[in-house]
Amino acid sequence: MAAPTPVLERPSAAPLRQLRWAALGTECYVQYACGEAPAARAFEQAAQAWVAAFEAKYSRFRPDSLVSRINAAAGRSWVEIDEEMERFLDLSGSLFTLSRGLLDVTALPLLRLWDYKAAAPRLPTPEEIAAARRLVGWTKVERERGRVRLPLVGMALDFGGWGKEYAVDQVAEIAREHRITSALVDIGHDLRAVGAAPGKPGWHIGLEDPARPGERCWGSLAITNLGVASSGDYRRGFTLNGVRYGHIVDPRTGRPVAHGARQVTVIAPSCVQAGVLSTTAFILPPAEGIRFIQDSMSAEGCILTADTRHQTRGFFNYVVTQ
Repeated sequence: MAAPTPVLERPSAAPLRQLRWAALGTECYVQYACGEAPAARAFEQAAQAWVAAFEAKYSRFRPDSLVSRINAAAGRSWVEIDEEMERFLDLSGSLFTLSRGLLDVTALPLLRLWDYKAAAPRLPTPEEIAAARRLVGWTKVERERGRVRLPLVGMALDFGGWGKEYAVDQVAEIAREHRITSALVDIGHDLRAVGAAPGKPGWHIGLEDPARPGERCWGSLAITNLGVASSGDYRRGFTLNGVRYGHIVDPRTGRPVAHGARQVTVIAPSCVQAGVLSTTAFILPPAEGIRFIQDSMSAEGCILTADTRHQTRGFFNYVVTQ
């Protein structure tokens, strides 16, 4: 997911510390206030250790991960899983329902067809799309207590649609467990605020301008104890024969989303909720997407198209005016 960029805030009596490291295929960045060096080291070690363990277990890019073992056994055998994976699969089902089936952890066969990272991207044929769609569908996943099976060869799980957001929430909770009351967790520009920035009423979040990514922001938000996530296809995708194809694929059609939305930003109690709502709203047509966010509990959002801004009634409450 693209976009929100945290703005460093002024330190207070407790120094504002910064922790950066690479994980989950992106940069992890935590700003937090902590006066005691031993307590800061303990938090940083706990946060990095949790993220490393999470990536080792759930990344499809790790050949020895549990997810990779499940994918390798597709169409053949059951794979034993632990209680944590049981809960993760339960969450996958809940998010599938919340997103009206648009956020599906089995959509990897379609994502592989639209490989925007390829040296020479190509358009898949209608037959290839149809074949991949037959492998997609959360309801196809077979589960029994303590084990899971993907019944068709070629099926695969990928938690990339909300895994970073889940990690953001967990690192925020680790901060709370270490009695840190002021922190901003950023993993790949998916964010969760703990308390407010030192000496400020909130954390200020810059919203990247999709027309000039990396150069300017179109606005900023002030948040406390909330998650923020943005979805957009302006950074990742490819252009072929004058047509641009983004990286977000609609599992209903098997094709990249092309409704005209450039960026969707959602504010919600958790980063996972914000991420699921922003991705779902991006897949839906903009007018329908903003209604979807508006109807969601405790969430506010904004959808940018090339020439229009749609926003929920309460989104302006978080916008910082200059």
